[in-house]
Amino acid sequence: MHSRRSPKQKQPQEQEHHHQEQGTLITMPSADGIQLSKTNSNGSSNSNIRDVEKNEQEESSSSNVVHAQKADSSMNMATFKLVLLVGMVLQNSATVLVGRYTRSNGAPAEDLYEVSHLILICELSKFILSCGLEMYTSQGKFMESVKLHVLDRPMDALKISVPAGLYLVQNTLLYVALSNLTAPMFQVTYQSKLVTTAICSVILLQRSYNARQWLSLVGISLGVAFVVLGERKAEDEEEDSEKGVNLSVGLVAVTVACFSSAMAGVYFEKVLKKPATHGAKVPNASVWMRNMQLAFFSVIIALFQGGLKTSASGKSYLHGFDMWVWILVLLQSCGGLLVAAVIKYADNVLKGLATGVSVVLSSGLSMLIFNTPLGPKFAMGGALIMTSVWFFSNPLPTCTRVS
Repeated sequence: MHSRRSPKQKQPQEQEHHHQEQGTLITMPSADGIQLSKTNSNGSSNSNIRDVEKNEQEESSSSNVVHAQKADSSMNMATFKLVLLVGMVLQNSATVLVGRYTRSNGAPAEDLYEVSHLILICELSKFILSCGLEMYTSQGKFMESVKLHVLDRPMDALKISVPAGLYLVQNTLLYVALSNLTAPMFQVTYQSKLVTTAICSVILLQRSYNARQWLSLVGISLGVAFVVLGERKAEDEEEDSEKGVNLSVGLVAVTVACFSSAMAGVYFEKVLKKPATHGAKVPNASVWMRNMQLAFFSVIIALFQGGLKTSASGKSYLHGFDMWVWILVLLQSCGGLLVAAVIKYADNVLKGLATGVSVVLSSGLSMLIFNTPLGPKFAMGGALIMTSVWFFSNPLPTCTRVS
């Protein structure tokens, strides 16, 4: 009996061994079948791991591409800002030189142009140039853009009357300050407008500046004052000593004028840089549409200030407008567009830095072209301006301890 049962007992083991050798019948309830399904599961798991690693590599490469594109974009924007600021320095310097030539070219006083006429023509030119640029950027849909951003939204367009009115207040108070302060006192105090611009930027735009940058702004203001004072003549100082002044009235006027100028610039910057509302039906107005609106209100203000009136001496309108005066009009008009672009893509403080550099450049060129005498004040002021501009834009060097 024992010899007959042994083959039957070995038969399941042989079947199990047979299925273990084939390794394909995973439905058998044997230990080898379970082991075989585990082997297939591990193969699938390894394949999934390889897919995950491949996806991670693809995501990493795409992330690197995105970071490279962002770096290129930021580099291009920095280059564009630099080009705008350099252009503003050159434009400001050229405007000062041409303006000085038109007023001191040896022509008699009766042949000179009226400043109020020049202001009106410049604002009209800015308005016309802004209209042309808006037509270009809107691809010929100028009237649709005017209807969308002016006629259909008059309250939005009226916001630009705020900086135009502040500029009017500034110009009015400057005459009050000039009448009640000596020229040195006026020049020193009026250069504080760069610091007031930074203060308004902190309040309205939530910007932040460190102590180094605040000191740099003060240094630039003092440097500009030194440069301007270095160009003064002896007869101008005698005239100031003979003029009756009211120090308190003059200081209040120049302080309010500085804050009016700063508020106008920063408010205009806030309007230009207003982020687009998600899901808004009407897109934000372009920088040229905003500049067109500002020029429109400035033209109205220039008309009220006597832009269409003949002078007391009986000069006709546009009297004395020769080639150089029209070049000055072109420079002023292009400068208005350039300022709008600088405010849009940079900020008002950087605009002030460019203005400070242009003061040094125009004064140096004035010495070469008009033989303007420049003394140690100019050298000290120019060095202070350039040093302060560098420290404003670059962090202080740090010393690292070598172990």
